Amino acid sequence: MIIGVTGTSGAGKSTIAKYLVGNFEFKHISVRDFLTNMLFEEGKEPNRNNMRLLANYLRAKEGPDYIVKQLYQEASLYSRSVIESIRTPGEIVTLKELGNFLLIAVDADVEIRYDRVYARGSSTDKISFEEFQRQEALEQLSVNPWEQNISKCIQMADIAIHVNGGTEELFRELNTRLASKEKGEIFLY
Repeated sequence: MIIGVTGTSGAGKSTIAKYLVGNFEFKHISVRDFLTNMLFEEGKEPNRNNMRLLANYLRAKEGPDYIVKQLYQEASLYSRSVIESIRTPGEIVTLKELGNFLLIAVDADVEIRYDRVYARGSSTDKISFEEFQRQEALEQLSVNPWEQNISKCIQMADIAIHVNGGTEELFRELNTRLASKEKGEIFLY
């Protein structure tokens, strides 16, 4: 079973991944880690802009599903894996074709997500609300299959969660939604 997690920045993607790892023994596989490692090798700062540019470059050069194909190789070594931060429809199509895949999307109101991101305190998160919105706009919609299209990814999700509350509310909603999905029963019981 492979679960993909998509969604907007600060909505709870990594929180969901950590929850699945801690409660259901999933192996966590991160697109962010994959890109960060590549940026370090190139001597570039692993900020949000550089990660987006690198990811879009790799997808344009190697195919819209290139990143998830790389990560799928690792994910398939485990009985349960969660791939965090699916960003393009092509990635979703490939993962669904490979089988036994469930996509979870998470979102929240933009002001709440900005507060969460800013509170994380990483060097890539200390930005103004205006810059946060500008970066988001670059990731939301694209007609190019190699560029991020978070809006379309959310539409393609098997489970879509919009939660403005804290982690307790997120976990409650996640458990309810997973229990109602046939695939969710694989690891919940």
